[in-house]
Amino acid sequence: MPIRFDQKPGLVVYITAGDPSLDASRAIAIEAIDAGADVIELGIPFSDPLGDGPIIQRASERALSRGVKLADVLEVARAIRAARPQAGLILFTYLNPILRYGLARFADDAKAAGADGVLVIDMVVEESAEYLREMDRTGLAPVFLAAPTSSDERLEAIAGHSRGFVYAISRTGITGKQQSMTADASALVDRIHRWSKLPVAVGFGISNADHVAQVAEFAEAAVIGSAIVELIERSTPETAPGAVARFIKGLRQSSTALAR
Repeated sequence: MPIRFDQKPGLVVYITAGDPSLDASRAIAIEAIDAGADVIELGIPFSDPLGDGPIIQRASERALSRGVKLADVLEVARAIRAARPQAGLILFTYLNPILRYGLARFADDAKAAGADGVLVIDMVVEESAEYLREMDRTGLAPVFLAAPTSSDERLEAIAGHSRGFVYAISRTGITGKQQSMTADASALVDRIHRWSKLPVAVGFGISNADHVAQVAEFAEAAVIGSAIVELIERSTPETAPGAVARFIKGLRQSSTALAR
């Protein structure tokens, strides 16, 4: 399925696969899609997630402590794709787990599992030639991160090589909930749009309806990560899918009202 955002703002929802369990992650993703998520970012737990804040780090630690491996995450992706074939599905990871699994094998298996694309948080676009060849070969969309500190030259390269959407980091630093948006995000999206007609999704710190409504003023989609993972952390495996669904429905309703 091509990644698309049928309404503005689109919602990209991140969850860490295997937290609190593989079955729960599948159920949470399906409930999130039914509640209004356009794209699921399925995080592959990693022991050294340098770009993630403490909330997502704790989720990775919990999943890894239960023995969750990349192959398990691909099975969750396969189950999500089978249940909701119309939704966007991105694998979110770091380079080390892919290299350990094997780049070509990863691309083949990710495609077979039904993923639409891959976001490798520490992939440097200037050093991504082999990775891009595998993405092109298998038809997976590479999604790159653009930061407020990225030079125009780098933004042009990121825009040129991204497929599906471009992920704009709202601020420098790691993931995590923030009290307010910075002006950096709007300026960055304007710069990305100089070189790409792809949708731009803004992430890192987007945690409530007010943030989502603000993002809708200048970008096509918002990425909700830490707020969802924290909600899962506070829930039981049985209650987490419903809690996430209610949160996303609330975001949809409130952000739409605020944007009017």
